[in-house]
Amino acid sequence: MDLATAAGPAVTGGLWRRIKAVAFTDVAVLVSGKTGEVIAGMERALIEADFGPAAFPLLNALESALREGALRTDDHVRAWLADRIAAGLRDGGDPGTLRLDEPGLSVFLFLGVNGVGKTTQVAKVAHRLLAQGRSVLLAAADTYRAGASEQLEIWAERLGVPCICGAPRADPAAVAFDAVEAAQARGTHVVLVDTAGRLHTQRDLMGELAKVHRVIARRRPGAPQEVFLVLDATTGQNMLAQGRTFAQAVPLTGLILTKLDGTAKGGVVVGLRAELPVPIRFLGTGEALGDLEPFDADRFAERLLAD
Repeated sequence: MDLATAAGPAVTGGLWRRIKAVAFTDVAVLVSGKTGEVIAGMERALIEADFGPAAFPLLNALESALREGALRTDDHVRAWLADRIAAGLRDGGDPGTLRLDEPGLSVFLFLGVNGVGKTTQVAKVAHRLLAQGRSVLLAAADTYRAGASEQLEIWAERLGVPCICGAPRADPAAVAFDAVEAAQARGTHVVLVDTAGRLHTQRDLMGELAKVHRVIARRRPGAPQEVFLVLDATTGQNMLAQGRTFAQAVPLTGLILTKLDGTAKGGVVVGLRAELPVPIRFLGTGEALGDLEPFDADRFAERLLAD
């Protein structure tokens, strides 16, 4: 295939296979100074993988490296990309280490729009804490959606932990307050507060989240220790808008990404990290309680660039 085919039909397969198919077949072309068409082909592959605007600084740096002759083989280019992508995703901390106020009570707050799997992630984090020997109490502060409290109560029963629920349409902040009170009285280690799923465009509901956060902080100084935003990776660039809006309403400590079963659109994770200065902490990899994977930037970059 020559470079003229770079504008042809989309190529299936892993990202690296698509990059090679639409951008180059001979790395000698890359180091000869004829990089324009090659970079254009790579741009197409990255945009198709949902990198969004994050593709352009990556491509600019790659073009410079190619012009300098630093990358002379396929393996050089792939290793360079993997290293740059992983570097942009790292935060410096340990994503899997949960912030706990020991020996006191810790409170974790979970946010997200409807349908992202937020309640399931609450249960997974509870499972993780229980495996570490912590006692857990769940709080069903989603008092708007029919059946939301029942869903969390089912998880609580499966986990063998208590669950504090409010009446339908009750004040979510009041439910969170009651849960913290109950946990203090019982000597519980961690309260996990499940909030109502809401569109990031609903200002009144975003303000309500801020109220829940304030009430928890007033009742328990230093809390909430963790504020997780759960995002559905299949929503693509809309995930960035959600992240920005939630971060404006409540200070976030980490992101949990769900439904990232493949890497065809995995570039959105790179775009998300470039746009939102909040660490990616976990990947929800399935529906089972153990399907919560601490985010590993190097492993993710290797998966993204696999054939």
